[in-house]
Amino acid sequence: MSTVVEVPGGSRIDRVLEQVRRRLPHRPSAADLPALRTQGALIVDIRLVEQRTRDGELAGAVVGDRNVLEWRLDPTSPHHIPEATGTDQLIVLVCNEGYASSLAALSLQKLGLARATDLDGGFQGVLALRR
Repeated sequence: MSTVVEVPGGSRIDRVLEQVRRRLPHRPSAADLPALRTQGALIVDIRLVEQRTRDGELAGAVVGDRNVLEWRLDPTSPHHIPEATGTDQLIVLVCNEGYASSLAALSLQKLGLARATDLDGGFQGVLALRR
């Protein structure tokens, strides 16, 4: 039987997320997306297919399944997508609410993609703008 351990100051994952976000470049908001697209940023939708089906597609984004994201966005990988052009490229990851994308952006930074970041508020922020 497992035991639940209380962690002072919040859960471990909340603390990790806070640390990760301090390492990310500016986390843009949904309102920033049009300008980011104009500037040539690679917007990558990492939401589950069920979420994309339920809430809709993100215009101008490529879909990058989380389980192969690093292989698809690493320009040195033989499996990278054509849109992944270099290590200095601005990459903005979009998940449903802006949590998993923060962790994924750090993983990309560890691959040398220093300008990888994520959308603050995720796709739910995009939907809120539409209302």
